Order: sequence, then structure tokens, then C-alpha cells
Amino acid sequence: MDILTVYSVVKQFGAFRALDGVDVSIERGKITLIIGPNGSGKTTLVNVITGVYKPEAGRVVYRRDGREFDITGWPPHKIFEIGIVRTFQIPQIFQKLTVLENLMAVARGQRGEGIISAVLKTWTRQEEELAERAFQILKTVGLAGKWDVPAYLLSAGEIKILELSRALMAGADLVILDEPIAGVPIDQAHGVLKTVVDINKRHGVTFLVIEHRIDIAFNYVDVVYAMASGRVIARGTPEQVASDPKVREVYIGS
Repeated sequence: MDILTVYSVVKQFGAFRALDGVDVSIERGKITLIIGPNGSGKTTLVNVITGVYKPEAGRVVYRRDGREFDITGWPPHKIFEIGIVRTFQIPQIFQKLTVLENLMAVARGQRGEGIISAVLKTWTRQEEELAERAFQILKTVGLAGKWDVPAYLLSAGEIKILELSRALMAGADLVILDEPIAGVPIDQAHGVLKTVVDINKRHGVTFLVIEHRIDIAFNYVDVVYAMASGRVIARGTPEQVASDPKVREVYIGS
């Protein structure tokens, strides 16, 4: 069962067609990778999915809890609220907050410290519940020992893992990772992607990944889409896509 389906999406910028009838199906519970050279349309596709851009044609359909939502053109905040969380190549964390505070800041449905809640102390109980949940997530990803460390003191790989933790804390059903190992040393890059696989297995979270370092990423994903010139040119397992003549031509010119 697909968690997200992109139907014949077209996105233009003036006369330039960045997406030219793109069809993508993201299977629930899988890790799907999108590859392609610069300008192939990968980031534009993610921007359409997450509501940054509205397409000229086509639809984006998301499925959760037995319901189907046509999210085409929805604003980003509404798409976030429904369970699609995106991370960025440049991490969007709170640098001066601690690791724990970074998770607490993205938790959904916080009541805050209003007059009534302060009197009844309900806000205190809620904070305790959220903190317990945050600690469980940090244990899952291996950051529990750094819960009180300011985010700016983390390594490049740990910052990427913190972003994954925040997505879990926000209740993500589908996480879209934009260059999750960009600028990360190779040993830490493997650690980041191993964490993605672990979250996928333990929590059932579906991942859609954009990554240029395919020599590393191919070891950790289930399905690969290859794009070029605004179109999907191949789909399959990492092995199938790596051996596809159209993909080889795009990457190595032969």
C-alpha cells in the first residue's frame, strides 16, 4: 500500500519545465531514494510534495489511518500537521537549545502555561510526559547521553540524527530527508543511515530520501527512483537502477 502517490506532476518556472509529468509511488514502510544530477528535478519534486510549490498539473495524494488526502497545493504547515516532516540539507535545528529542548520544541499539541493550566498544574504533567517520550526517542537514536548538550556542540552526524529525532517527536508518518549525509564524514554518514534504517524498522516510519552520495546510500534503501531533465528515467532496486543503461548514461556518459 502506497503512503504517497505523485500523479503526472508538472511544475514550470516560466518556460522551463522543472517537472515534466512525474509519477512516483512511495510504499508504506519502505525507504525510497531519489537520485539524479543537479537540475534533474529532485528538490522541485520535494517542494511540490511539501507544499512549497504548487504544480501546474497533476496531484499529490497522501494516505494515513485509512484515509486518503489530496494534498496538492496545501500549505507547508498543514502538510506538516498531517504527518509529513521534511529535513533539510542545512539542518534547521535550534543551535543554542539542548538536545532535549530541541525535541520538546517540536512536540505537537502543547497546551502551554496558560492561567487555568498553571493553576491546575496540567502543563507540568504534560511536560513530564513529553520529556519521557523525548528521552525514549533519544535512547532509540543513541543520543540519550547528550540530552543536556547544546546542539551546536554536536558532531555533523549527530546533528543529522537530532533532526531525525525531531521528526519522530513531531509524530511523522513520512519523513523526507534532503541530503541527510551531505557534509558528514564517511564513518558518521553510515551511522546516520543506519539510524534511518533502525527507525524504519522499529517505528514503521516511511522515508523518502534525496542523496547525491549514492555509493553509500544504495546500501540502506529499498527502492530507487532516478531522475533526469524533470522526468523519472528508472525505478527499481538499487541493483536494478545502478545497471540501467539510461542511468549509466546520465552519470557516466556511456
